[in-house]
Amino acid sequence: MDRTKTIAALTAVMIAALALGACSAGTRAIHVGSKNFTEQVVLGEIIAQHIENRLHVKVERSLNLGGTLLAHQALLNGQIDLYPEYTGTALAAVLKDPVNTDTAAVRAHVRSEYARRFQVDWLDPLGIDNGFAMVVRSAVKARTLSDAAKQAPAAGWNLGVGYEFEQRADGLAALKKTYGLRFASIKTMDLGLLYKALEDGQVTMIAANATDGLLSKMDLKILADDQHAFPPYEVGIEVRQTALRETPGLREALTELSGKFSNAKMQQLNFQVDGRHESVNQVAQQFLEQAGLR
Repeated sequence: MDRTKTIAALTAVMIAALALGACSAGTRAIHVGSKNFTEQVVLGEIIAQHIENRLHVKVERSLNLGGTLLAHQALLNGQIDLYPEYTGTALAAVLKDPVNTDTAAVRAHVRSEYARRFQVDWLDPLGIDNGFAMVVRSAVKARTLSDAAKQAPAAGWNLGVGYEFEQRADGLAALKKTYGLRFASIKTMDLGLLYKALEDGQVTMIAANATDGLLSKMDLKILADDQHAFPPYEVGIEVRQTALRETPGLREALTELSGKFSNAKMQQLNFQVDGRHESVNQVAQQFLEQAGLR
């Protein structure tokens, strides 16, 4: 190639690079949020890295924001553009609608109401259904919550719960209403302390979540919700419609994550962080690589 052609080729490359840089500079940053427990932070980081990989835009992280209502308000205020949420939580805690145990009906209702009330789109499920899980030691004879109501210790169960479970209509209230369980005590504590309290005998039952990492590592069992006290808790990404309009390709990138998870996979990811103390950043990278999304 002669000097003239070389200069022309280099000029073309520089122009293309400048155009790409201008395009990237002109694209708004995407603000990804999450609530304040391990699963949410892991999912938030996975989502953030995936957007960066696919769209090459700046991603601001507001992970570990707080509880449901804080995260929801941040979304409505435009402080964040999206975060992962649970259909049952949206139904009961945000929309304050009656508990419904029909998975498809709850998903459709939440999707419709979020679009109508909040101008927020609820994307297709990730593949996780992280419902409340009433957990006991494996030695307990009861297999279902109905069994637990009949076989309660003389003084009643010593129950350990998180703050949201205690307060929400689809949590402790639904459990009591459906099964009439007797409790000697109800201790409210940080979610991270529940399993230790059960292991140490401070409580005899805990209100955990179906994707907790320790469920596959400790000598425990989930009591089946045989009378369907709790609604489904499918995880979906909820996104402000403004962000979807202003960021080309965002919907398509996020949709790639739909169906890429399972409860077993989420238990593993949670345990990598909580049990093995691996960094959230590294766990997210590994997941995206294994899912073929890097």
